[in-house]
Amino acid sequence: MRSARPAVPAASRSLPFAACRSAPCVRSLCLCAGQSLAHVCHSANIRGRMNDVKSYVPPFQLDRPMDGGAVGEIVASNAEGFAVGDHVLHGLGWREYAELDAKHATKVDASLAPLSSYLGVLGMPGLTAYAGLFEVASFKEGDSVFVSGAAGAVGGLVGQFAKIKGASRVIGSAGSDEKVTLLTEKYGFDAAFNYKNGPVAEQLRAAAPDGIDVYFDNVGGDHLEAAISSLNVHGRATLCGAIAHYNDTEAAPGPRNLMQVIGKRLRLQGILVSDHAGLQQQFVQDVAGWLRSGELSYDETVVEGVENATSAFLGMLRGENTGKMIVSFTG
Repeated sequence: MRSARPAVPAASRSLPFAACRSAPCVRSLCLCAGQSLAHVCHSANIRGRMNDVKSYVPPFQLDRPMDGGAVGEIVASNAEGFAVGDHVLHGLGWREYAELDAKHATKVDASLAPLSSYLGVLGMPGLTAYAGLFEVASFKEGDSVFVSGAAGAVGGLVGQFAKIKGASRVIGSAGSDEKVTLLTEKYGFDAAFNYKNGPVAEQLRAAAPDGIDVYFDNVGGDHLEAAISSLNVHGRATLCGAIAHYNDTEAAPGPRNLMQVIGKRLRLQGILVSDHAGLQQQFVQDVAGWLRSGELSYDETVVEGVENATSAFLGMLRGENTGKMIVSFTG
């Protein structure tokens, strides 16, 4: 949204590895709960863009601003349909101000849902969970489902979507006893385990003695190997993330039981949410309805202050968040 540029307050500052140099016309601040806030989300896929390798999205460049999902309030605009005070979802996070073309902004309504939810349950993580379960994994009523990283922004939704749609059993793994309790007592998982308490394969077999039909993978490593062993014939796995390997300095060994994929005729398929834009309307309709009915719950971990954005990102990689990791910028 191009326009005359407003003065940037002296308090405006960039992040340690996101030097924002341009004066903006869309201020990354939004009015929320009586305060001036910007909501920036952290996703594990940001970590992959810190490696200088060819991928489905270009890597971040040194000495240039990083980007990422954000919700902000427009402070200046000459774009039709976008007025000062409107709230928009955009991809130029990691800064307090951003200048962008209107085609890269999506208006969101704070009266319908908290602004931060457009970065989580009603945003990219929500659509990832929805598409990954229903389209990629071809979930059907009666399936038994295992979700790794189940207390994260995507995993917690996958398990609940499966329960809502009639899964026979939903199992989740998480990295603390507190998160395990959250999964079973708040999100309605039938069983959950702390992967730090013992071998994943053993804990999964105990939680799913009759095997699983669907695996939603956010972790990789020993979780993927365990899931392959527990998947029933014609089982399906959605490979969404591999957070166990994002900081590896050497190539990680693959699952040792890949021969089972042949014998059990398993389907393992990766997901990029951008391939599933056609589901957006149905996704919003379904999820908004489940939120209104109380069938669906979600959590956010909120960190205050632009100066804490980097530590929040690192905390997410360590599993310190429950649900979506959100950074609020106070103006």
